[in-house]
Amino acid sequence: MDLNQLYTELILEHSQSGHNKKHLEDANCIERGHNPSCGDDITLELVCTDDGKIKDASFTGVGCAISQASTSIMIDLIKGKTKEEAEKLADIFLSMIKKEITDDEELEVLEDAIVFKNISNMPARVKCAVLSWHTLKESIKKKDSR
Repeated sequence: MDLNQLYTELILEHSQSGHNKKHLEDANCIERGHNPSCGDDITLELVCTDDGKIKDASFTGVGCAISQASTSIMIDLIKGKTKEEAEKLADIFLSMIKKEITDDEELEVLEDAIVFKNISNMPARVKCAVLSWHTLKESIKKKDSR
Protein backbone atom coordinates (compact mmCIF):
# COMPACT_ATOMS: atom_id res chain seq x y z
CA MET A 1 0.00 0.00 0.00
CA ASP A 2 1.46 3.36 -0.95
CA LEU A 3 1.47 6.39 1.35
CA ASN A 4 -1.22 8.29 -0.59
CA GLN A 5 -3.58 5.33 -0.32
CA LEU A 6 -2.88 5.07 3.41
CA TYR A 7 -3.57 8.81 3.83
CA THR A 8 -6.81 8.53 1.86
CA GLU A 9 -7.96 5.63 4.02
CA LEU A 10 -7.13 7.54 7.21
CA ILE A 11 -9.14 10.56 6.03
CA LEU A 12 -12.11 8.36 5.10
CA GLU A 13 -11.91 6.51 8.40
CA HIS A 14 -11.97 9.73 10.43
CA SER A 15 -14.66 11.38 8.30
CA GLN A 16 -16.98 8.41 8.80
CA SER A 17 -16.18 7.81 12.47
CA GLY A 18 -18.48 9.40 14.98
CA HIS A 19 -16.19 9.05 17.97
CA ASN A 20 -15.60 12.82 18.22
CA LYS A 21 -18.88 13.95 16.69
CA LYS A 22 -21.30 14.58 19.53
CA HIS A 23 -22.63 17.32 21.77
CA LEU A 24 -20.83 17.80 25.10
CA GLU A 25 -23.23 18.74 27.89
CA ASP A 26 -20.48 20.24 30.04
CA ALA A 27 -18.68 22.21 27.30
CA ASN A 28 -17.53 25.61 28.57
CA CYS A 29 -15.89 26.80 25.38
CA ILE A 30 -18.01 26.64 22.22
CA GLU A 31 -17.12 28.13 18.85
CA ARG A 32 -18.75 27.84 15.45
CA GLY A 33 -16.66 27.70 12.31
CA HIS A 34 -18.15 27.83 8.87
CA ASN A 35 -17.10 28.20 5.29
CA PRO A 36 -20.00 29.72 3.35
CA SER A 37 -18.33 29.03 0.00
CA CYS A 38 -18.57 25.25 0.39
CA GLY A 39 -21.05 24.70 3.20
CA ASP A 40 -18.70 23.25 5.82
CA ASP A 41 -20.18 24.21 9.19
CA ILE A 42 -18.88 22.92 12.53
CA THR A 43 -19.37 23.76 16.17
CA LEU A 44 -16.33 22.94 18.26
CA GLU A 45 -17.08 22.19 21.92
CA LEU A 46 -14.33 22.09 24.54
CA VAL A 47 -14.27 21.35 28.24
CA CYS A 48 -11.43 23.50 29.56
CA THR A 49 -10.29 23.15 33.16
CA ASP A 50 -9.37 26.05 35.41
CA ASP A 51 -5.69 25.16 35.00
CA GLY A 52 -5.90 25.53 31.20
CA LYS A 53 -6.19 21.90 30.07
CA ILE A 54 -8.55 20.67 27.41
CA LYS A 55 -10.25 17.88 29.35
CA ASP A 56 -12.59 16.90 26.54
CA ALA A 57 -13.52 18.03 23.03
CA SER A 58 -16.06 17.20 20.37
CA PHE A 59 -17.83 18.72 17.41
CA THR A 60 -21.14 18.77 15.64
CA GLY A 61 -21.95 19.94 12.16
CA VAL A 62 -21.73 19.06 8.52
CA GLY A 63 -19.13 19.18 5.82
CA CYS A 64 -17.05 17.31 3.33
CA ALA A 65 -14.84 14.35 4.23
CA ILE A 66 -11.77 16.62 4.46
CA SER A 67 -13.30 19.04 6.98
CA GLN A 68 -14.87 16.28 9.05
CA ALA A 69 -11.67 14.21 9.14
CA SER A 70 -9.47 17.21 9.91
CA THR A 71 -11.75 18.15 12.82
CA SER A 72 -11.82 14.61 14.21
CA ILE A 73 -8.04 14.20 13.92
CA MET A 74 -7.49 17.59 15.57
CA ILE A 75 -9.73 16.64 18.48
CA ASP A 76 -7.83 13.38 19.04
CA LEU A 77 -4.65 15.43 19.11
CA ILE A 78 -5.73 18.20 21.52
CA LYS A 79 -7.55 16.19 24.19
CA GLY A 80 -5.54 16.34 27.40
CA LYS A 81 -3.29 19.14 26.15
CA THR A 82 -3.10 22.63 27.57
CA LYS A 83 -4.68 25.43 25.58
CA GLU A 84 -1.15 26.67 24.83
CA GLU A 85 -0.07 23.26 23.54
CA ALA A 86 -3.22 23.03 21.39
CA GLU A 87 -2.63 26.49 19.96
CA LYS A 88 0.98 25.57 19.15
CA LEU A 89 -0.24 22.44 17.33
CA ALA A 90 -2.68 24.59 15.36
CA ASP A 91 0.14 26.96 14.42
CA ILE A 92 2.29 24.04 13.24
CA PHE A 93 -0.63 22.57 11.25
CA LEU A 94 -1.36 25.90 9.55
CA SER A 95 2.35 26.41 8.80
CA MET A 96 2.45 22.93 7.28
CA ILE A 97 -0.50 23.78 5.03
CA LYS A 98 1.22 27.00 3.92
CA LYS A 99 4.40 24.97 3.29
CA GLU A 100 6.29 27.12 5.82
CA ILE A 101 7.23 23.92 7.66
CA THR A 102 8.11 20.98 5.43
CA ASP A 103 10.47 18.95 7.63
CA ASP A 104 8.73 15.71 8.58
CA GLU A 105 10.59 15.60 11.90
CA GLU A 106 9.10 18.97 12.90
CA LEU A 107 5.68 17.78 11.77
CA GLU A 108 5.74 14.52 13.77
CA VAL A 109 3.95 16.29 16.66
CA LEU A 110 0.88 16.48 14.42
CA GLU A 111 0.61 12.68 14.40
CA ASP A 112 -2.26 11.67 12.04
CA ALA A 113 -2.86 15.30 11.01
CA ILE A 114 0.23 15.04 8.82
CA VAL A 115 -2.05 13.33 6.26
CA PHE A 116 -3.06 16.84 5.19
CA LYS A 117 0.51 17.85 4.35
CA ASN A 118 -0.10 17.96 0.60
CA ILE A 119 -3.59 19.45 0.70
CA SER A 120 -2.10 22.74 -0.50
CA ASN A 121 -1.73 21.02 -3.87
CA MET A 122 -5.55 21.17 -4.00
CA PRO A 123 -6.29 24.85 -3.26
CA ALA A 124 -10.06 24.35 -3.23
CA ARG A 125 -9.67 21.90 -0.32
CA VAL A 126 -7.37 23.99 1.87
CA LYS A 127 -10.24 25.87 3.55
CA CYS A 128 -11.87 22.53 4.35
CA ALA A 129 -8.76 21.23 6.08
CA VAL A 130 -8.01 24.37 8.09
CA LEU A 131 -11.55 25.23 9.24
CA SER A 132 -11.39 23.37 12.55
CA TRP A 133 -7.88 24.59 13.32
CA HIS A 134 -8.86 28.24 12.84
CA THR A 135 -11.99 27.58 14.92
CA LEU A 136 -9.81 26.12 17.69
CA LYS A 137 -7.54 29.17 17.70
CA GLU A 138 -10.55 31.53 17.83
CA SER A 139 -12.09 29.47 20.63
CA ILE A 140 -8.91 29.65 22.73
CA LYS A 141 -8.55 33.38 22.05
CA LYS A 142 -12.10 34.06 23.22
CA LYS A 143 -11.75 31.80 26.28
CA ASP A 144 -8.55 33.57 27.31
CA SER A 145 -10.07 37.03 26.91
CA ARG A 146 -12.88 36.29 29.38
